[in-house]
Amino acid sequence: MTITENIRKELQALVDSQYQEFHSSLLPGANNILGVRIPQLRTMAKEIIKKEDWRTFVESTETNYYEETMLQGMIIGLAKMELEERMNYVTMFIPRIDNWAVCDIFCSELKTSVKKGKENVWQFIQPYLKSSKEFEIRFGIVMLFHYVDDAHIDSLLKYADSFNHDAYYARMAMAWMISLCFIKFPQKTMEYLKHSTLDNWTYNKALQKTIESFRVDKDTKDILREMKRR
Repeated sequence: MTITENIRKELQALVDSQYQEFHSSLLPGANNILGVRIPQLRTMAKEIIKKEDWRTFVESTETNYYEETMLQGMIIGLAKMELEERMNYVTMFIPRIDNWAVCDIFCSELKTSVKKGKENVWQFIQPYLKSSKEFEIRFGIVMLFHYVDDAHIDSLLKYADSFNHDAYYARMAMAWMISLCFIKFPQKTMEYLKHSTLDNWTYNKALQKTIESFRVDKDTKDILREMKRR
């Protein structure tokens, strides 16, 4: 039995049909979800990286299920390796991303890599921020969440103003990024919003996501509501 077949067998033993139904409703178009919860997948990923042949599984394109792709992404983020090797695996994995959940969890697993090689990873994600492909650009934007800091805030807001994409999941990521910028840098982001050239839908969604945050006070939320474009 190959490592991929063993992993598939293990996944099938963890299937939760109620969760499968619930999770499928969040991922329209994904019809290959078994229904294994994220914490269980993360536990599995930590066990797989102890095996000598984990790379065989990560490199395999013989995945049948959403959870197998999710596991590959988690392993790329968790396994011990040099930054250069990890970035090679990231490059290999990005074309496999076809939904927001795999994208966002993959990006969160790369948090430690960003800490270790912040500027290298920053350079690495730049081409994805200009991509015309929905999940490539979403990958780039969600990776920017690791860069909402003093050194990068101006670049993030400048990028937001150059953003022009029709795809739903790309625009949602941009709205989410702006809301995170607002929470950490309210004055700078407010100034940006007042003069933003973002399309109306993404701009209004950014306001909505900021208003929904528990970390924004009521008076500020009232101001943001007034800023909505009609």
